[in-house]
Amino acid sequence: MRKIRVLGLVGVLALVLAGCGGGDNRSTVIAQTLSIQSVDGDIGLNGGTYSISQANVTNNVVFGIDAGGSEFRAFLDFPLDGSNGGDAIPLDAAIVSADIEVFVNDLSFAASVPTLLDLVPFPVSGLTSADFDSTPLLTRSPFDFLPGDVNNFVRIDITSLMAEAQLLGLSNLQLRFLLDFSAAAGFVELDDGAGARAPLLTVEYR
Repeated sequence: MRKIRVLGLVGVLALVLAGCGGGDNRSTVIAQTLSIQSVDGDIGLNGGTYSISQANVTNNVVFGIDAGGSEFRAFLDFPLDGSNGGDAIPLDAAIVSADIEVFVNDLSFAASVPTLLDLVPFPVSGLTSADFDSTPLLTRSPFDFLPGDVNNFVRIDITSLMAEAQLLGLSNLQLRFLLDFSAAAGFVELDDGAGARAPLLTVEYR
């Protein structure tokens, strides 16, 4: 799994710093897990008709508005119980920080793509049209994908979303990417293959 070696060093440093006094002296732990490709996917909407694609077929997920006027929303599922071979995060863990790292394959139709990221439950058995506009449990502040992000990894802070998932006792961190409602255009393709570019969740907790 990528960056384990670097994050392992971070974990050691965190253990040392935790003993320096002040605040919560409990040591911190770094956990990582990949999203589940067979659950990840996207939903498109055009003229009242929905189209659903799964990442294990397309090897990507997309969101925004495409050239044909369809609006897409992308969904990622990160198990928190270690069921996919990643690190498990205890339900009583106190979240210090969390981020996801995604690889941007393409960005189109806008100089920047303002993005919303929702914590939103959806079925692991497969996306349905109802998931396109379901009510989120929490939404993080908007951020932009930029042309310079193409062919690069982008790290997105999701500490608030992870803390809420932990508070609710969720076994999966499930996220939805969508174009910010203030934007008229913009389309992003994120890599969601089974290799080194797969979406990665990293959590630091006590």
